[in-house]
Amino acid sequence: MRIGILTAGGDCPGLNAVIRSVVHRAVAGHNDEVIGFEDGFKGLLDGHYRPLDLNAVSGILARGGTILGSARLERARLREAAENAPDIARKFGIDVLIPIGGEGTLTASRMLADAGLPVVGVPKTIDNDISATDRTFGFDTAVGVATEAMDRLKTTAESHQRVMVVEVMGRHAGWIALESGMAAGAHAICLPERPFEVDALVKMIEERFAQGKRHAIVCVAEGAQPAAGSMEYTRGAIDQFGHERFVGIGNLLAGELERRLGKESKPVILGHVQRGGTPTAYDRVLATRFGWHAVEAAHRGDFGHMTALRGTDIVMAPLADAVSELKTVPRHRMDEAESVF
Repeated sequence: MRIGILTAGGDCPGLNAVIRSVVHRAVAGHNDEVIGFEDGFKGLLDGHYRPLDLNAVSGILARGGTILGSARLERARLREAAENAPDIARKFGIDVLIPIGGEGTLTASRMLADAGLPVVGVPKTIDNDISATDRTFGFDTAVGVATEAMDRLKTTAESHQRVMVVEVMGRHAGWIALESGMAAGAHAICLPERPFEVDALVKMIEERFAQGKRHAIVCVAEGAQPAAGSMEYTRGAIDQFGHERFVGIGNLLAGELERRLGKESKPVILGHVQRGGTPTAYDRVLATRFGWHAVEAAHRGDFGHMTALRGTDIVMAPLADAVSELKTVPRHRMDEAESVF
């Protein structure tokens, strides 16, 4: 069997672990040939690829990023790929394509699968927002980075009696903010799933300082929004890839809190530092398991599916299930977090 593999969308800790696992299982386990398309679907369309053998993936397990590179692709070019799916398979002589990516990548993968290209997907997103799997690799690393940042910010905030507004990733799902905020003992967590009341934040912080506390940490997801009328806020435009451009809620909220409280309030935007660096042991193991099962699914002919974690087991889920809806934070998880504020 000749297997093609690519990584698309935003980079994520654990991508290299998947690539390594696919190559090891395919080459050593099945005597397959593996080629890696460079820079995601762009490489697939432009014909840029390289062979991947055991030597090519040696030493990459703990590396962040992706050795194959990644790039976002306009929807028109994705439709072009779908229209030419059978020709793509013949052109490169691949029996199956294993794309690794998030909701956008899996949507494109489903388009290719529906058009006749044999596809086995692997879900990837630090946001943990793919509904067909309990967890995605990269999420554990991102939560750890955000938690450590807030742990470190507590001491400097307390020294200067500051409010720290820590913005973490999470466009439409607030899983990183929820879990890192809980782990770090943040005093408030603002999620995209529920508009937050600025008056309530101000009151909470005022009460903390009145009790003799010397700092406050507010963890806010990048997609969080204030309740209507609670502060000035405008939505961002839509970019060429169909994604909303967020206006920087961390900066806006920090400025609003400083104005109302009369206390120094500092925004800390973690941004892409959450994506980079060494993946945690959990993410390395999950990514490795996903890669192993993707190869096995390819040999079974289980096309049009993706690997998924259910409990502690890896199962195959239809790509259609992966992109039907985003997995957002449910109300009961918010209630759990609020109980410890």
